[in-house]
Amino acid sequence: MNKSLRIIGLDPGLRRMGWGVVVAEGSRLSHVANGVITSSADEDLSRRLVELYDGLHAILKLHRPDTAAVEHTFVNKDPVATLKLGQARAIALLVPAQVGLPVSEYAPNQVKKSVVGVGHAEKGQVHAMIKVLLPRAEVSGADAADALAIAICHAHFSQTNRRIDEMMTAAGGKR
Repeated sequence: MNKSLRIIGLDPGLRRMGWGVVVAEGSRLSHVANGVITSSADEDLSRRLVELYDGLHAILKLHRPDTAAVEHTFVNKDPVATLKLGQARAIALLVPAQVGLPVSEYAPNQVKKSVVGVGHAEKGQVHAMIKVLLPRAEVSGADAADALAIAICHAHFSQTNRRIDEMMTAAGGKR
């Protein structure tokens, strides 16, 4: 019997941090919830980070995931924007770790390949596959869809890692 795993996927952003919770039981995925945590653009950076921090804390308390998955920062040509995104990403890494969750990180191409089968898939293709993989999900926009894709990616990788661990244990070895 497969143990279920409740996963929160996080798509970091300073204005909009997407989140999505799925339950993986073996190869079966179930949608739990998704949404977006926003920060006020007219606030100071420090206040905006507090808004993200508090919002993510509330989501974790409400949905009680077992693990978290966060997308690596996409570096762009504007170093100031990249730095601010990195600070929002730090919130996405810190808050789950602070409540004791293991946190995994995935590159955007890993997420796309895991969900669509192609590492350079378009956002539209990823969002279309979310609808196929989680047909009952009402997705709260592009950021939430990206977060669900990250959670699905983690579900696939954690299942593979669990199988490898089981095979290694059965063979008398350690991984």
